[in-house]
Amino acid sequence: MRIHLRACLGLYAIFLGHVFAVSATNLARPEPRVIHVFVPLADNQHQGIVPVPPKLGNGDDPVHNLFWGAGYGVKTFFARSSEWEMLPSPPSPKPEILERCVFRHRTQNVYLVADAYQGSKIGQAVIDFLQAAAGTHPEEVSVRAASRPVTLHAGGAANLVAYIGHDGLMDFDLSSYPQGTGPNRREAIILACISKRFFAAPLRASGAHPLLWSTGLMAAEAYTLKSAIDGWVLREDDEQIRERAAAAYHQYQKCSLSAARRLLVTGW
Repeated sequence: MRIHLRACLGLYAIFLGHVFAVSATNLARPEPRVIHVFVPLADNQHQGIVPVPPKLGNGDDPVHNLFWGAGYGVKTFFARSSEWEMLPSPPSPKPEILERCVFRHRTQNVYLVADAYQGSKIGQAVIDFLQAAAGTHPEEVSVRAASRPVTLHAGGAANLVAYIGHDGLMDFDLSSYPQGTGPNRREAIILACISKRFFAAPLRASGAHPLLWSTGLMAAEAYTLKSAIDGWVLREDDEQIRERAAAAYHQYQKCSLSAARRLLVTGW
């Protein structure tokens, strides 16, 4: 009886040790930083864009779309990057999001959630982005990374939010703007034509800080976004991040570096 009791106590001690070890590991593991990117697909029919080839401008086809599946689209560009790993895709949270991708940074505790919106639903993409910038409508995204489950705080709970694609506010007005909540400073990137002018009022209402946006017409392609995010991942300051983005735009668009610096700016 004593031997049996001793054995049970020994097993119980091992069990408690395991529980405490797992708990200590979970407590020591910091929350990942999360980037949430909103991408309305290019759409020749429903957006006021300069028409692109039909295959690139079909707002119902993320696979070939200019802003998503094409070579410089968000999904393709990040999937081909050596710094990011694409995880198994979680389901779309709403009908207007045709595809959701999640990427994990290979060396930093940073995740990127990217949503491809149906081109005709660009208005919803703009609203969802501004709500996230305002800190409203937080969302939990469950993924598996390195063989373990991870819960990401996206939407209004993300650390950085980004919009990339056609500037929908050139085509329509919003009747009201999402109002910022909470004390935390959220940061926003808006890569769309003349975004500093058209997004200024709603972004002020959101309370978010403009980390990067544009002063003129631009190609809203993923190399600029990735370069800015590279700096943000390393916790560089706003000017360093802006300089990275301008250098990438200069490289890919073959424009002068000074022109790229005039186009891509930070702050108010």
